[in-house]
Amino acid sequence: MENSTVKALLKQFNDTIQQWIDQLSNYSIEMLRQRPQTDAWSLGQVYVHIIEDTTFYLEQMQAALASKNCNAERSMRSRARTMFDNNEFPDMVLENPFNDINLEQPQSKDELSRGLISIKDEVNRLFHDIDLSTAKGKTEHPGFAFFDAFEWLHFAEMHMRHHLRQKRRIDEKLFPQVSSLGTHRPT
Repeated sequence: MENSTVKALLKQFNDTIQQWIDQLSNYSIEMLRQRPQTDAWSLGQVYVHIIEDTTFYLEQMQAALASKNCNAERSMRSRARTMFDNNEFPDMVLENPFNDINLEQPQSKDELSRGLISIKDEVNRLFHDIDLSTAKGKTEHPGFAFFDAFEWLHFAEMHMRHHLRQKRRIDEKLFPQVSSLGTHRPT
């Protein structure tokens, strides 16, 4: 992978995670804990989910980079390839057996902000001076097969952008005043 491609992926990741960080200021902790319906996550739970999943993706990036050439010949499933080629998750609610409707609620906005900033900083440190010639290893995603570190980075960004759609739906249902602030729309 070329340095310019890595820089573009990293910029896209930083832009998307920064949207999540910046938009926290639009909510009180009470707003973040409010569910749009009993069988749906609150916006705070979406934030917790993003932090937990992106932390896992970061761990996979680190493992893939450390593994040198391990699983280098393995590939992702075709449905994952379609998402990567389209640069987005499908525009639909996706079922995930690992997602629990009773995911913990955030304790504070600061907790969410610190979690996102920590992930952003760690991802940027990881990709700062990467040696592309040795970055061939891959680790396994539970549903989509094998990703290298750059694919994990891309997947993490697409995942956060996918949840911006969910955030917009929650905002429109519960917080029309936030929706009218002109928050960034995912591309």
